[in-house]
Parts: sequence; C-alpha cells; structure tokens
Amino acid sequence: MEDCIFCKIASGEIGQLIYEDDLSVAFHDVNPQAPVHILVVPKEHIERLDQTDESHKMLLGHLLIVANRVAKEKGIADNGYRVVLNNGVSAGQSVWHVHVHVLGGREMRWPPG
Repeated sequence: MEDCIFCKIASGEIGQLIYEDDLSVAFHDVNPQAPVHILVVPKEHIERLDQTDESHKMLLGHLLIVANRVAKEKGIADNGYRVVLNNGVSAGQSVWHVHVHVLGGREMRWPPG
C-alpha cells in the first residue's frame, strides 16, 4: 500500500532497519514505551491480525522468531521481554499494518494497559 508507513519502511524508502530478511524487517519504535522497543513487521501488507488465516501461519511464526532474535541481539532476552500484537482500535492498534512490539529493558507490569 503506497500510503502505509510500515510498507515504506519495509521497502527501504524511509527509516533505518536493524534487521531484514525476505519476509520481514525490524526497527526501533519512534515512540518507545520501554528502554528497548522494537517493531517487527512483515513485508507483506496485512492490515490486522484478524485478516490472517491458515495461509499466514508460517509468516506469523516467523515474526515471533525474529522478535526473539532481535531481543537477543539487543540484550534483553536473558532478563525477559514482552511481545505484543495489537488488533484493532480498542486494542491500541494505530498503524494499519500487522506488527509485533518487542519491549524490554525494564520491569513489565501485569495486567498491561
């Protein structure tokens, strides 16, 4: 989608990537909610998690593997980190492109939000 900010980042048009492979990219969130706040984004434009189906199961699993990888690379894996995927307005989704938040570097509270 030409007006999607995450599509522009994933294509290399704007932003700075910290990770890239054939299916996904990762980059620092511009509005971090923790000392480490990384977004993992599929290159395929999918607006919401509830628009996925069985055909996306490998891609969705891949996003979690990448989340783990960047958490290790940023040094937050040993102490723990949170992975969040918002779906829709009520859940706090503000960019209409599926993305996984990787948050760490501080104590996380429960319940969230």
